[in-house]
Formats: sequence, structure tokens, C-alpha cells
Amino acid sequence: QVQLVESGGGLVQAGGSLRLSCAASRFTFSAYAMGWFRQVPGKEREFVASIRWNTGTTYYADPVKGRFTISRDNAKNTVSLQMNSLKPEDTAVYYCAAGVRQIGNVYTSDYWGQGTQVTVSS
Repeated sequence: QVQLVESGGGLVQAGGSLRLSCAASRFTFSAYAMGWFRQVPGKEREFVASIRWNTGTTYYADPVKGRFTISRDNAKNTVSLQMNSLKPEDTAVYYCAAGVRQIGNVYTSDYWGQGTQVTVSS
């Protein structure tokens, strides 16, 4: 059974930085596109960033381009999200995802972590 465990969330002031990490196990990590999504109460989960399993090509949602950086370590089965210049609107529960794919204009994923809270104060 796929296991994704996020860490690194917390409270930070606007303009600050956080680094989220996701430890993956029980599947062939190197063969899956990995990514991050986020969700605020009352809204649908939204795509943040993803990284392909083979080329390492990265994709970002427009609101985070230039501020967030996704990376992966296939040897350690981890995926990270470096978040800089954080804004209050980045406040959400962030979910690690495995098997990320795009269907039309929508991103989805096969597997999800439990989520980690990120709160950015103004």
C-alpha cells in the first residue's frame, strides 16, 4: 500500500520560506510523477507543482511560479517543495501526491498523503 508522509509545514510570516518534504514508500517511487497540491476549507484541492519521473521536468501553477521549487531524490524516495516569498494566500493544507497527471486542464493524482498545514501570517 502506497505511503506518503509529509513534513515541514508550520506557521511563517509573509515573505518567509518553508520547505516541505514527502517520504514515499511501498511503491516504485522512481517510476511515478510526483507533485504537491493544496486545499483550503470550502474549496477544491488545487495543483501546485509536479515533477516527472524520467526527465525531471517540472510544472507549476501560475500563482506559485518563480516562488516555489519542486525537486525529487529518487535514491532517497523523497520529493520536496521549497516555498519562498510566501503570501497569506498560500495558506492551505499541502498534500504530497504520487502518479500526478494532467487530463485536459485538470491535474489529478493516484495517491495522496495525509497533508501538512502551512499558515502564512500577514
